[in-house]
Amino acid sequence: MATSMNEKSAAYSSGSRAPAHQTSLTPAQIRAMENVVIPEDDVKDKDIHDIEKRSGGSQTGSDSVHSNNDINFRSMHWFHCALVMMAETVSLGILSLPSVLGSLGLVPGVILILFFSVLTTYTGYVLGQFKQRYPHVDSMADAGMVLFGPIGRDIMGAAAFLFLIFIMASHVLTFSIMINVVFDYPFCTILSMVLGTAICIIFTIPKTLRKMAYYSMASSLSVVTAVIITMVGVSQREFPERHVDMFRTASIVNAFSGVTGICFAFAGHLTFFTFIAEMQKPEDFWKALAALQIGDTALYLTSAIVTYWYVGIDVQSPALKSAGAILGRVAYGVATPTIIISGVINGHVAAKYIYIRWIGEDKLKKRTWESTAWWLLLITLLWIAAWVIAEAIPIFNSLLGLIAALFISFFSFGACALFWFHLNKGEWFSSKKNIFLFCVNCFILVVDAVIMVLGLYSSIMTLKDGAPGKVFSCANNGH
Repeated sequence: MATSMNEKSAAYSSGSRAPAHQTSLTPAQIRAMENVVIPEDDVKDKDIHDIEKRSGGSQTGSDSVHSNNDINFRSMHWFHCALVMMAETVSLGILSLPSVLGSLGLVPGVILILFFSVLTTYTGYVLGQFKQRYPHVDSMADAGMVLFGPIGRDIMGAAAFLFLIFIMASHVLTFSIMINVVFDYPFCTILSMVLGTAICIIFTIPKTLRKMAYYSMASSLSVVTAVIITMVGVSQREFPERHVDMFRTASIVNAFSGVTGICFAFAGHLTFFTFIAEMQKPEDFWKALAALQIGDTALYLTSAIVTYWYVGIDVQSPALKSAGAILGRVAYGVATPTIIISGVINGHVAAKYIYIRWIGEDKLKKRTWESTAWWLLLITLLWIAAWVIAEAIPIFNSLLGLIAALFISFFSFGACALFWFHLNKGEWFSSKKNIFLFCVNCFILVVDAVIMVLGLYSSIMTLKDGAPGKVFSCANNGH
């Protein structure tokens, strides 16, 4: 027999599931409760929220109950996510790929671009599967908790945060270079970097990635326009000593610098968990991933092949330096949005990780002055830290390469292979498909190890031979 609303209400009020006739309620109390509606879905959602909260994971994107005054973080459709991923992954580094072809040759360079495109598509798909299995995982730190417990959470979280801070610092530095190139060194470089830091703080203020998606449209448009300007510029210039090699012999350091350059151009996986967490339908992540991989692969191949074909082995990095003084300045200026927004997205992910871990996810969702004040303080401190790192470390560029070689290949390749092993634990050899995928993921671990070891070697050699810069220098860095 179906339970009446009065019985449900009485049972819920008493904190148990017992029928109403077992409780001692007066007729007046029962009449007062007749107007109370208790949606069963709310009870279910609350139970799920409590379970996830006890699991130790963050719930920025989980199916938890939001009050009317809370910020709804799960607001992105798949195309919003694709835009944010494109802005984070594809930045001014795309213009370094023609010089990679100059080091390796046209054929090996194209093959490597296609190889890493396929590889990162697969690892991104596995990452999405891992997120589906563990919805509370919103960062690499959360994934480390699932794989290795608290130690894994702390190590992977610290490594991801350190890398994000250095990426933020590199964008502050790149902004100052842009100012000096476009405006012909208008003032002290320290002031340029301070200006870049202030702009990045302002653009990091929105708490949700849905709003970042609108920035990302401008970022994607700017990088595509900069690439087109560069290609048009080099096609209109004469290069008397132009020479295009299908294959080239290069030193280990130069060759592997080219390999890591291509690898890092596709390596945005570190931030993917945070992006998926703010999707309305996380199961649609594969659509965003497909759009990203098709878009960035097409851009990388087109810009690299066309620019290298017209300039030859002497193409500079970034390639806009080969477009001529005037068009080079124009391209740098047009690329300003991507220089800023790509750094802002990394800053947003870093700030959200620290906020959730140390201040609290519940407070992050609130529309209160206290919540906003904490967010503003945090993003300001992080961007100031990034500015100090870019200014105070004389060997910053070489150190960035060292940290990238150490961490980014693991987050984009090795960690995703470990995700597959964890998801399929006990079933590695249960079918021909799983045996094949087992071999594929073992190969990915080998690729990760090779990139990490040789990347570290290449970075250390570059660090050893490079001349240290000056600390907090006003010198022009736009040469």
